[in-house]
Amino acid sequence: MIDSYTKTPRPLRHVDVDYVIDQTRCEDCKDKPCLGSCPIDAIYIDNEDGFVKIRNTCFGCVLCRNACPHDAISLDVHMDPPLKENVPNINVKLCKACGACVQACKNGSIHIVSDGKEIPHSEIDKDTCVRCGYCFRVCPTDAIKYGELLPRTVKGGKAIVVNQDNCIGCMTCTRVCPSMGAINVARTNKLPYINPGYCARCEECMHSCPSGAIKYSSRKKAYKMYSEIKSFDIVSGIVDHDMKLLSLDLISLNKVLQKVGRATALEFDDLSFENFVEHKVNDDMEKELRISLDSNIELDNFTKLFGSYLMDRNIEVYENKCIACGECINVCPVDAIELNGPNPIRIEDNCVYCGKCVGQCQFDAIGAYDDYFYSKDADLYYARSYLHDQRLGDFSLSSTKCQSCAICVKNCPVEALTLNGDDIEFDSEKCIYCRECEAICPLDAIRIVNFR
Repeated sequence: MIDSYTKTPRPLRHVDVDYVIDQTRCEDCKDKPCLGSCPIDAIYIDNEDGFVKIRNTCFGCVLCRNACPHDAISLDVHMDPPLKENVPNINVKLCKACGACVQACKNGSIHIVSDGKEIPHSEIDKDTCVRCGYCFRVCPTDAIKYGELLPRTVKGGKAIVVNQDNCIGCMTCTRVCPSMGAINVARTNKLPYINPGYCARCEECMHSCPSGAIKYSSRKKAYKMYSEIKSFDIVSGIVDHDMKLLSLDLISLNKVLQKVGRATALEFDDLSFENFVEHKVNDDMEKELRISLDSNIELDNFTKLFGSYLMDRNIEVYENKCIACGECINVCPVDAIELNGPNPIRIEDNCVYCGKCVGQCQFDAIGAYDDYFYSKDADLYYARSYLHDQRLGDFSLSSTKCQSCAICVKNCPVEALTLNGDDIEFDSEKCIYCRECEAICPLDAIRIVNFR
């Protein structure tokens, strides 16, 4: 225990804090917010050399590091493993196998053993036991020995709580608490709270709290507070779980689209057409969705989603037609064409599929086409559109989605996009409608529509 009248905590678990302070950065800092952030005044300015230093009373709460505006403080905290109350010991001779401890165990760690070798008795799983002492309190025959390190918890009296309005989030209490499961950290506000059922009331957290946020309260109020925070955590967990399931479903849906698209594209490869071909995929989608998502899904729900699925752009060289004249190289905006005559040209991976080379080639030696999904009424289609010349379209930017991150600006191969303040500006004279901006926008704010 520490002296209740001192401000410096002395944790049960030994803590070593190694620190490095970049004094050159400190010289430029006039306000020194790190000094006011420390709850125990462990950080100070040395009067002799004027340097900022940290006393050995520091318990590694990292508040000073977080407050430093110049990232000048580095802390390396090493902590001993937590002290744990011993697992309760059951005297087999006194145990009547009544099951009272089994029912009282909050963690399901106690079961009745009846193997014929010994008289029936309770047994505790040491790996899952949280040392709360509930089994000790309900045993009618005093067969359970508990409380060798910590005071035995009792049902009556007051309980210890964390006043989260005063808590500064330093997590000192979680470091010093020797009782497993007594102090948890809330998922919502990231502050510690105490489970009264597991708290041994050793008062270590109370004495070590630098902000005086941990105090005694009535058990009724303590359980109400614990129940409210735990409920919020449960709801938060459910939401996270549902979001995870939704993400997995979207991944599965994406795989379904890819599978159906690949299968349909193979059929297109065997067809002869000059401009456009489509294939209705309702039946294929329903079949694959049942397999992947294991549920009956109305395809009507995917009509809007299909419109947001990006095109699969393709380009190829017909070697039997190419004479390696090099005309296509002159118009390529990204230098993606390699000429090694008399061999046919080769198109590199940095191609942006703008179609300029297609329109320039006099021998129809370059073919470009887009494979894509689209919806019409209640039907879903997979289509292929052949590109005969430079790609054209209309640029559409959603002002509600765009966050002016400028990723599109940096990656535009012809500098058709510029960032002016918080606005993305579009130059239709420069744009080659390659759809690179559409493909890389992380917020789906850009669309190239009305192809022609």
